[in-house]
Amino acid sequence: MKKRLLDDLKEAMKEKNEIKKNAIQMVRAGILQIEKDKGIELSNEQIVETIAKEVKKRKDSIPDYERGGREDLVKQIKEEISYLEVYLPKQLSREEIATIVKQIIEEIGASSMKDMGIVMKTAKEKMGASADGKTINEIVKEYLS
Repeated sequence: MKKRLLDDLKEAMKEKNEIKKNAIQMVRAGILQIEKDKGIELSNEQIVETIAKEVKKRKDSIPDYERGGREDLVKQIKEEISYLEVYLPKQLSREEIATIVKQIIEEIGASSMKDMGIVMKTAKEKMGASADGKTINEIVKEYLS
């Protein structure tokens, strides 16, 4: 995965695609920071999780820029997201997430909001970067309330 990111970075530089280059550089910097801080080599799965976090940060910032009337930044961030989503697994639909959450609730025997923590933990482990934590959270609340 690191090699793919490096190759794509070189390609973006050749194409003079600043937005793609910056998005990939930010992800690579995040990966290197984690590896340096923890003294470990990230696996491909951990790299995908890091990319998913970067995408989430960008998605979360869009409403702020929209409120500020910064359509130029909204457009740029959406473009960055599109470049980064290439590295993520196919995102599950809301219905697919609901099906998995329902299975987990039945397996665990969860019945109230007190069980939300264990349901969320299990769901994130099971779905990983292929589902957004916010969506999982909303669905778990629907089933447990």
